[in-house]
Amino acid sequence: MFGMLWPSGAHLAARMALRLVRPGERILEIGCGLALASLVGHRRGADVTASDCHPLAESFLRENLRLNDLAPMKYRHGLWRAATSTREDGLATGDVQGQYDLIIGSDLLYDRDAGAALAGFIAHHASAAGEVWIIDPDRGNRPAFTRHMAARGFLVREERLGSPASIGAAAYKGRLMTYRRAASAATGPGGTVR
Repeated sequence: MFGMLWPSGAHLAARMALRLVRPGERILEIGCGLALASLVGHRRGADVTASDCHPLAESFLRENLRLNDLAPMKYRHGLWRAATSTREDGLATGDVQGQYDLIIGSDLLYDRDAGAALAGFIAHHASAAGEVWIIDPDRGNRPAFTRHMAARGFLVREERLGSPASIGAAAYKGRLMTYRRAASAATGPGGTVR
């Protein structure tokens, strides 16, 4: 279901609004949808690349950049299960390449079988000291995904998220999972790592 602002995406954007912009840091949003978190980081001066596999994501991003009077921003086609992809005209779609210091995503764990592919994609694109933020509305696939990430050397720190219902907004319950490679987690920011 593309073209909707999901509550988890709004929570991710709120986190990006509070995060310190670090010079030289590269950020990748995977499964960006409408790319609200990417737009927030971009407006604040971060080097953000948005990615999604939906064919309309790039055009929606360009229009949102225009509507918000923002400079162009990097976009890459990001398909977790395939190394390469082509458009109808046979040209490469600009698949995600390189490594990133922060990888973010929200509402990605909707498919039980996607966990291993997603974890592999993240492990491939996360820098050695990289951090990964995944916001999930407690759909039930989180434990399996965390096991897939652990198999690739990542430790997780979980934070419960929630907001009560208000006029025009339903109640929200979910989690922010912050993953770091085991070697970098020992020297990273404080918090309970399990």
